[in-house]
Amino acid sequence: MHPVGQDAIGRIFREEYGRSLAALIGVLGDIDVAEDALQEAYALALDKWSAEGLPPNPGGWITTTARNRAIDRLRRQTRERHLLSEAALLTRDDDPPPRGGAVPDDRLRLIFTCCHPALAAETQVALTLRLLGGLSTEQVARCFLVTEPAMAQRLVRAKRKIKAARIPYRIPADHELPDRLPPVLAVLYLIYTTGQSDQGRRDLCGEAIRLARVLATLMPDEGEVAGLLALLLLIESRRAARTRPDGGLVLLSEQDRGRWDRGLIAEGHAIVRRCLARDRPGPYQLQAAINAVHADAPTAADTDWSQIATLYDHLYGLVPTPVVALNRAIAIAEVRGPIVGLALIDPLGAELDQYYPFHAARADLLRRLDRRGEASAAYRRAAALAPAGPERDFLQRQPAH
Repeated sequence: MHPVGQDAIGRIFREEYGRSLAALIGVLGDIDVAEDALQEAYALALDKWSAEGLPPNPGGWITTTARNRAIDRLRRQTRERHLLSEAALLTRDDDPPPRGGAVPDDRLRLIFTCCHPALAAETQVALTLRLLGGLSTEQVARCFLVTEPAMAQRLVRAKRKIKAARIPYRIPADHELPDRLPPVLAVLYLIYTTGQSDQGRRDLCGEAIRLARVLATLMPDEGEVAGLLALLLLIESRRAARTRPDGGLVLLSEQDRGRWDRGLIAEGHAIVRRCLARDRPGPYQLQAAINAVHADAPTAADTDWSQIATLYDHLYGLVPTPVVALNRAIAIAEVRGPIVGLALIDPLGAELDQYYPFHAARADLLRRLDRRGEASAAYRRAAALAPAGPERDFLQRQPAH
């Protein structure tokens, strides 16, 4: 075996975090014990793998080591004797974690468990992103457009409530699944978008799509589940064309459409057609339809922006959020011009001032109107808010003319 660098070890742990944590929580029923055990396993891996190299099955090593650390911790905490007896079952490597119920995947079961109705909707999503995606508190805060300290407090309160209310870590019954669905879909979508924006976490995109496929098999009659899967597939189809060889961002209008994955597009289109046949449109189905329109256009100039604007009208009618309003305004600007688009976007500033796509969209419309000074300031504001990576680099390079 060859020694491994700390960056490689960190990457492996990020990729395996959700899988290991789901298995541990499923048996221990305690978030803090499981998280602490994984941190101890990470510290051990840094010492051992850096000197000795990777074990044959790094993911299995992480879970087994964390399990053993959790057992040691519970032995020292006599108040948790009942957990110890359950955790001891894991000492037999040949025995899989207990399974059952409607949800056939450890991580998907944990998502549904975190999305318990006793927790506020935003807290359900934030907690699941932190636990399943292994996202940092900063990354989760960015998803919700709040500060890191505010999100840290929200996560701590959620864990305390789970303990105080003794919310069970159990598989929801079949009749409970639909009520848990909206935050579950939100979690999967945010896991995907986080992986898309963080080049070091591309594994999150594949994981979100995998879980969406499992969920679509589990709930074949739920149109929004199908819509989310179609949306993720259609966005993923453009991945190869989204960046340049040097890692720079390529706008949708400038992408080489020959590099789009036609297999994923065909699969996404087929799902969208089935959704249209149901005639029960929901937010994810409408977003998938919007992306399907983009995929239909052989060139950017052929994009049917009128159809996209109409779809955004329907979406805004269902989900009248500032972000949807922003995307609707961008589409309308393509149909009716930048003056109209800017008049729709500017009033959104009070709610979207910390949202870098707002400033980027505004900068583009100001540039098209030849208002160079304002465009330059908007680009600078967008770059300052954007996460480090291709988006920020792109915005920093934008001229205002």
